[in-house]
Amino acid sequence: MNKLFLILSVTLLIISVSCKKQAGQGGQATIQGKVYLRKMSPSFQFIYQTPAENLSVYIIYGDDLTYGANTNTSPDGVYQFQYLRKGSYKIYVYSNDSAGTVGPPINASAPKIAVYKEVNVTSKKQTVDVSPIISYY
Repeated sequence: MNKLFLILSVTLLIISVSCKKQAGQGGQATIQGKVYLRKMSPSFQFIYQTPAENLSVYIIYGDDLTYGANTNTSPDGVYQFQYLRKGSYKIYVYSNDSAGTVGPPINASAPKIAVYKEVNVTSKKQTVDVSPIISYY
């Protein structure tokens, strides 16, 4: 009987340790923020900044290689990812190259670059604000 109890105890311990929840959906935490579009002149002088309306925002869970979800910003540039577990996340948007050396206006057909913000959710019901994120156009 003692051997059976020992085997069951070890098995349950291994299962409980290996089932640790990773970063991602299924929790009660929230990541939110605001994205701005910034316009620069060809000589790299600031022209103006405005909230980014209807811009795609992406989230990468933990060490994943691709994004796990995306959302669009509201008319005032606000976004939100809800129901997250504790862990590390990367939030990103696409932007023109801020210096203009790779993308527009020098090379209009160049691909956009990703602007990342790294976030750590450390408690179950935490709300983390990731503001501002700047996207150049």
